[in-house]
This record gives sequence, structure tokens and C-alpha cells, in this order.
Amino acid sequence: MCEYCGCQEIEVISELTAEHDRLRELGHDLAAAARQADLAGARPLAAAMREVLTPHTTVEEQGLFPALAGEFGGPIDRLRQEHRTIDAGLAALAELDDPVTWPNWTKDVEDTLQELFEHILKEQDGVFPAALATLSATEWDAVAATRNNIPAHAT
Repeated sequence: MCEYCGCQEIEVISELTAEHDRLRELGHDLAAAARQADLAGARPLAAAMREVLTPHTTVEEQGLFPALAGEFGGPIDRLRQEHRTIDAGLAALAELDDPVTWPNWTKDVEDTLQELFEHILKEQDGVFPAALATLSATEWDAVAATRNNIPAHAT
């Protein structure tokens, strides 16, 4: 977790970072399962990662990214596309019944995880500090409201 810019003082950023940490933990376990070609172990890990990613990307794409899109449109569009690619890779693995139908699944999973880990760095080293520097209190309230409207996070 970064601590150089102070963005962790914003509750929603702290929560998103904690989710990144959980995704890294699960991702390392998934990488180990893929290296062993352990589909039975890999599938539930991919499903667990998607359970973290779904509300996480909702907060980013409906709350944080729109607030940053005016100034950082191109990079934000790329981050949105990365969300789609990562989710598609994890979904395909979570639903894979027969590895014969996807002979390169282990390599593709490693590629998906590499993209995820790089994506997390982009957000934590770029997006979160940029948001801290540019978002107004009203925009932060809107991001927090987005998070609070997700059933798993409603208080």
C-alpha cells in the first residue's frame, strides 16, 4: 500500500486499496494453482476474485472514473478496458469445466494476472493520487455514495 500522497486518508480509497490487497492475495494463490495446472483449485479462486472485482469496478467506473474523465479521459478509457479484459479472463476460468476446450488456460491466466497486477499499480500510483489532487469534496461525496449504494457495502 502506498502512503506517500495521503490518499489513504480518504475512506473510499482506503477501501479500494484493501480490495487491491485482497485481489493480490487471491491472485498469487491463483497463479500457484495455474502453475500446477490445478483447475479444481483455480476455478474457485477466479470466482472469489470476481466477487471482489464486481463491486470494486462499480465504484471506480460509476464513481471515481467519471469524476476524473474530463481531465484524464484517455487513461481512464484504457483502465475501463482493462477491467473488461481482466473480468473476462477470470469469468472464463471460473466457468471452465474441461481444460481440453482451453488448452492454454494456464498461460492465459498468468497473462490475466499480470495485467491485473499492472492495473492495480496504475490505479494506486496514478489514479488515486490524481483523484486526491483534483476531486472536490462534492465529488468525493458522490464516489462514497456510489460505494454505499452497492448492497455489499451499504451501511
